[in-house]
Amino acid sequence: MTPAPEWMLIAPAVARALDRGQPVVALESTIITHGLPAPHNLETALAVERAVRDGGATPATVAVLDGVLHVGLTEDELSRLAQAGPDVDKCSRRDLAAVIERGGTAGTTVAATMIAAALAGIHVFATGGIGGVHPGAHRSFDISADLQELARTPVAVVCAGPKSILDIGLTLEYLETHGVPVITFGADELPAFHTRESGFPASQRQDDPGAIARQLRIQWGLGLGTGAVIANPIAESEAMPADEVARINAIAAREAEDAGVSGKALTPFLLSRIEALTEGRSLRANRALVESNAALAAKIAVALS
Repeated sequence: MTPAPEWMLIAPAVARALDRGQPVVALESTIITHGLPAPHNLETALAVERAVRDGGATPATVAVLDGVLHVGLTEDELSRLAQAGPDVDKCSRRDLAAVIERGGTAGTTVAATMIAAALAGIHVFATGGIGGVHPGAHRSFDISADLQELARTPVAVVCAGPKSILDIGLTLEYLETHGVPVITFGADELPAFHTRESGFPASQRQDDPGAIARQLRIQWGLGLGTGAVIANPIAESEAMPADEVARINAIAAREAEDAGVSGKALTPFLLSRIEALTEGRSLRANRALVESNAALAAKIAVALS
């Protein structure tokens, strides 16, 4: 493996696994810094890493700490992120170089985590849900950098589908335009984060992690240069009804508009309001789905390795 630059640190356990060709799964850190409240953020981060290990792979949580891009964190470092408070940065593609240069600390979004994973040679990444095209984007141009990263970075992102707060139809159109495959695991309908139903049929379905790994190997062997979305529906026992999710999303969106919240502050605001409006049920669903995604990502990484 090529030595990492001075501003990047690959944890010893992750480096050993990569050197030996063993499976590794990247994990993002905005779920710790911006996605979940304490102490649920640390509990979830540890549970997700455990799910990856139980699946036979090495977890590599990504974050920026004191100007160094870490690929793989210790439990103490995870705890530090979980206690960092609201002033810690949320870091996407445009922010990475600036945060590193000034010696900052940040949780990494899907896009930034994909970049770090690709730099380290990690091909599979687990998260909760991907960002996408927000409602009203024809006026605001509010489109997540996650989509452009999927269009250019060859990392498979295992998630519970696009977040239900998004315009899922336009999100899928964007991914199709840029040649990003969206593979739904074990279902004929694309999931939408807290709910198993999005109203959109799966464009591709696979029922076996090994088949997903084979498809990814072919895709990257063709030199197509894109990532892939692996949409893993939340378990039925943890899923929320689609009509309830739609109603609560609409309330949260109106509150965000009234408060003038936009840009990278929008998604954390909406998820926080949805948690409050569901009296914590969305929080339990978040934890369940991200653990499930980590377990599936480990299976895919094992098959790839």
